[in-house]
Amino acid sequence: MASGLVTTLSNKIDNRFAQLRENGRKALVCYVTAGHPDRVRSMELLRGIEHAGADVLEIGVPFSDPMADGPVIQASSQRALEAGMTFNRVLELVAEAQLTIPVVLFGYLNPFLAAGPNFLTKIRDAGCDGVLITDLPVGADPALEARFAASPLAFVRLVAPTTPVERMRLIAQHGSGFVYLISRLGVTGMQHEVAPQLGATVERLRSVTTLPICVGFGVTDARQAAAVTAVADGVVVGSAIVKAADQSVDSAVALVKSLRAGIDQAS
Repeated sequence: MASGLVTTLSNKIDNRFAQLRENGRKALVCYVTAGHPDRVRSMELLRGIEHAGADVLEIGVPFSDPMADGPVIQASSQRALEAGMTFNRVLELVAEAQLTIPVVLFGYLNPFLAAGPNFLTKIRDAGCDGVLITDLPVGADPALEARFAASPLAFVRLVAPTTPVERMRLIAQHGSGFVYLISRLGVTGMQHEVAPQLGATVERLRSVTTLPICVGFGVTDARQAAAVTAVADGVVVGSAIVKAADQSVDSAVALVKSLRAGIDQAS
């Protein structure tokens, strides 16, 4: 477990990564926007991705100003909001899905705070195992960060590729579950190639933390996923899955199956 503020007890995320290490496998972390393409198909998608072989599911809370996201996820968020998806309805969706894989609630800070002073309890009671807040960097609000760290939820933190090593150390010390390493600068979105410096960046981060390292931003297909997991403990895929879900749930599930196969064949 990481040191620093984090007091999170071992949970499903820790157990999943322990199982993966024991079996010599790498993690497939999948992102979807709650309520996209609509509530019914969103539920089908959550369950379909689990059955297709995802290890961790990041469920995005739709937000009106998702600055870190590219056009695909922005559009999915807007579509979900227009259909009436709210923070509480996201939690209802998670609870109804009854997923057995770890769930990380992913989003921007405002909707979380707007949910009331007991929002962390609500998240846990809905069946989530962790949270990732894109706009709460280490040191931005120590009191609020301490609340996240003291909850039973894993507190997944983001690390940028340009982050200095000592800052990487600080971020990892104040996180738990796994570290989400952003593969490149900019917003989320699909890319054709993995950043050539990724291996070196992973090694810098690995030198200052024992947490699993999962790499995201830009991974589109099984070939790229395999390349990422050759150097990291897991890969995060979001925009490609969301785009496939625009076509159909079956298309998104088929993509997840291909990602799983590509990762396992390369391991």
